[in-house]
Amino acid sequence: MTPVVRALIIANVIGYGLQYLLGNFAMAQFALWPIGSFLDPDTGAMVGFKPWQLITSAFLHDPDNLLHLLLNMFALYMFGRDVEARLGASKFTTLYFASVLAGSLAQLFMVSMAVEEGVAATVGASGGVFGVLLAFAVLFPKRKLIVIPIPIPMPAWFLVTAYAVIELTMGVFGTQQGVAHFAHLGGMVGAAIVLFAGRRPDPPRFPA
Repeated sequence: MTPVVRALIIANVIGYGLQYLLGNFAMAQFALWPIGSFLDPDTGAMVGFKPWQLITSAFLHDPDNLLHLLLNMFALYMFGRDVEARLGASKFTTLYFASVLAGSLAQLFMVSMAVEEGVAATVGASGGVFGVLLAFAVLFPKRKLIVIPIPIPMPAWFLVTAYAVIELTMGVFGTQQGVAHFAHLGGMVGAAIVLFAGRRPDPPRFPA
């Protein structure tokens, strides 16, 4: 396992443990809440957006759903190793946190616009993980992947593109409630910015 991926997995596991130690305080202070001040429907406490939540929410997960943490960390482990090995630790760290930040900003905008439908917090590393997925597809586009239960190898570029289209469709039409589809898409945008910003186009080639 590469060093940054290992550190991120450890940090997420620690964050999950702290949720049990700190209880409702962890969710109230470090989960991503809509802009404004609201009564938490579960605890009755006042909650609202704080700037640090854009990052800290990525190290919390649904305390009632261990699978949420396990799936995110498994994806980070599977795809993050090759991406970090190709980009190097520094750029991989930049890409991951840019993905987290972009995903949180996208989700913050959406939940703040829809706050009249109910106040809810967003947690999870999915923005960062989806950024890593996009980076994997860009760096290893022809790598064959199999998604259970579909036993057909597919190139990484196709699979990640299809995933992005599905996420956009579900986000627009409001299907699969409780999943932060726009955080996933925002994470991909953040990764794309890091990968392509300042990248010089290849010089034109002329026949000899």
